[in-house]
Amino acid sequence: MKAMILAAGKGTRVRPLTYDLPKPMIPILGKPVMAYLIEHLAKYGVKEIMVNVSYLHEKIEDYFGEGHQYGVQIGYSFEGYTNDQGEVVPEPLGSAGGMKKIQQFGGFFDETTIVLCGDALIDLDIKSALFEHKRKGALASVVTREVPWDKVSSYGVVVTDKDGRITSFQEKPSQEEALSNFASTGIYIFEPEVIDLIPADRPFDIGSELFPLLAERGLPFYAQTRGFNWIDIGSVRDYWEVCQSVLMGEVAHLEMPGLQINDGLWVGLNTSIDWNGTRIEGPVYIGSGTCIEREVTIVGPTWIGHGSRICAGAKVVRSVLFEYTRVLPNVSLDEMIVFKDYSVNRAGDMKHASEYDPDAWANARDRRNKRRTEDSNEEFIREEK
Repeated sequence: MKAMILAAGKGTRVRPLTYDLPKPMIPILGKPVMAYLIEHLAKYGVKEIMVNVSYLHEKIEDYFGEGHQYGVQIGYSFEGYTNDQGEVVPEPLGSAGGMKKIQQFGGFFDETTIVLCGDALIDLDIKSALFEHKRKGALASVVTREVPWDKVSSYGVVVTDKDGRITSFQEKPSQEEALSNFASTGIYIFEPEVIDLIPADRPFDIGSELFPLLAERGLPFYAQTRGFNWIDIGSVRDYWEVCQSVLMGEVAHLEMPGLQINDGLWVGLNTSIDWNGTRIEGPVYIGSGTCIEREVTIVGPTWIGHGSRICAGAKVVRSVLFEYTRVLPNVSLDEMIVFKDYSVNRAGDMKHASEYDPDAWANARDRRNKRRTEDSNEEFIREEK
């Protein structure tokens, strides 16, 4: 079995994280989502993996290379072009169109292939899914999960007969129009003949175009309903909730990195914590090279990325702070994601740093614009010297 990871999208619903990161590179416990997928594929002996890339493609390619560190082979298919000014312009071909381009170029899809979206954590039993696919003689299989009816508009949903054969497919229907609440998880198993149905040289989508075509033609197209962890990062709010669940230990196959130095407290290398008046309630992870000053309060689940600084008197509650975040003295962050120049609250409301008091938070590598007490002023002068 071969694999393809879909990684060409812009991830607009996860902005601002995707202003600087392609969606598959969004970190969970400090590691990109796509890294977990590749490790999971390798665990089941899937060693040949193609990845279609477009938006911020170089960040994916530079991180994963050709896959040697994972014991797999990774190839890339870039979707876009270079304009007259020499700028690289992303131009995604759609999830199915990207597969067609790969097939036309080198004939990669010459055996059964599992296709996965690059933005979800899974622990699917791939061997069992492949067995069911083969047993039913399927040309295409979709792994599904039941979702609440009020969530169906966020997913592609399938309608099946009693044998699990898909009779129709709806891409993100309204709750009123939905004929089913069984959602596609973005995990598909395809035989090579499926690729032949995809038109060449134009964008073509798996959910909204290829699947309705398979159902309409009455081809052996089946749904599999399986019990497994499927953690989809569809929006910033989803990301915040995923981080909370993972930090709480609710996802069995994910383990907290670093060294546990106290109940519910994990730290990376060379962290500095001033315990004078400081209170930390886990679960909390504090990344390497991070400084926690005196009289700080941190309430978990909270993730603090490496190289950060939480200044005296600050309070951080149930938040995710990316690397090199400086929370300034006596500032409170409650249920927030802070990513470079942006913050997002639990409801998904985004703000740029310019909309905040300049003394709220900043890049830890930038020592301008800070609120300083007399003591911290002296400390700052010493650091500068």
